[in-house]
Amino acid sequence: MFRKLSFVCVLLGLAGCAAQPTDRAQQYLDGGFSSNLNKVGEINSDKPSDFSAFKKQSAEVLERSESMSLRYEELYVQLQKWIDESSNPAELSNYGIQFAQMGGGDKKGNVMFTGYFSPVIEMRHTPNETFKYPVYDKPDCGSDCPTRAEINAGALAGLGLELGYADNMIDPFIMEVQGSGFVHFGDDDKLEYFAYGGKNNHPYVSIGRILIERGEVERKDMSLKAIKEWVAKNDEATVRELLETNPSYVFFSPKEAHHVLGTAGIPLHAGAAVAADRTLLPMGTPILAEIPQLDKDGKWTGKHVLKVLLALDTGGAVKENHLDQYYGMGTEAGIAAGHFKHFGRVWKLGLQDTETENPWEMPKSE
Repeated sequence: MFRKLSFVCVLLGLAGCAAQPTDRAQQYLDGGFSSNLNKVGEINSDKPSDFSAFKKQSAEVLERSESMSLRYEELYVQLQKWIDESSNPAELSNYGIQFAQMGGGDKKGNVMFTGYFSPVIEMRHTPNETFKYPVYDKPDCGSDCPTRAEINAGALAGLGLELGYADNMIDPFIMEVQGSGFVHFGDDDKLEYFAYGGKNNHPYVSIGRILIERGEVERKDMSLKAIKEWVAKNDEATVRELLETNPSYVFFSPKEAHHVLGTAGIPLHAGAAVAADRTLLPMGTPILAEIPQLDKDGKWTGKHVLKVLLALDTGGAVKENHLDQYYGMGTEAGIAAGHFKHFGRVWKLGLQDTETENPWEMPKSE
């Protein structure tokens, strides 16, 4: 199962925005909201739409999960019918579809979107002068596992736990933050999936926050790209010292390469799935969202695009009015995900006379 943490908020440790900002796509179109889920009479959105990914992602749910199929199939069918025949948010109710607007972290409709991805890193099965940084399976250490610094100093050496060796320290670290990733072994040209295999139970410390506090990177410039650029400018000892300010360490369990799976056990499609707080959005829940659009430098273009996404994953830092969009696999997806920390309006969807009706009500425990 694909286990991960919200990429931007956990890796970078960024704080919330100041009152009434607009630099990260905040909008103030609907007045104030009293709760996280709010019953509204209509959806007024003039944003261009792209619903092309919904059909494939919803089909994965219906094919692979009997329980979610029973709960959501009728809603998915009506949503697809609405997409095919109308695509006008003002006409959702004509298809029996109900909606509740999320209040946003500021209770003014601004829901934070961050992004995550599946890294693909180069490794070798045996170490050499270049590929010398080990990635480990979980040791049998109970609640007394070594810290990152102790592991780097050799605490696990000789135990046969090495899964492979990378040619740098930062790529495995990023894969830890993601919770899993794909690994290409160049010595036999095999692609493997490194699933989450547990952690050492030491607290997580954001290296992004550390770099900001030290004045190494400006808060406004902080991103995955900025961290990698900083790493490239510094020597091994300096990079190691930074990484070791985070004592937490994630271990992996190698699997055959397969689809990236969310917490719900469903293959994730880029731009079609989000990690969400399941106390508000149970697994499989469809949402209508105005997704902020960024340029290649990670700046908001001034535009949003309306999409239907499915909540199919969770994350340790993904709580309440924060959604983490899945960007896909590889370097380009990682750069895009690293930039993505912007706001959009979101509506939870349900279907009247089904188990999903009245989406403004707090869901029962899954």
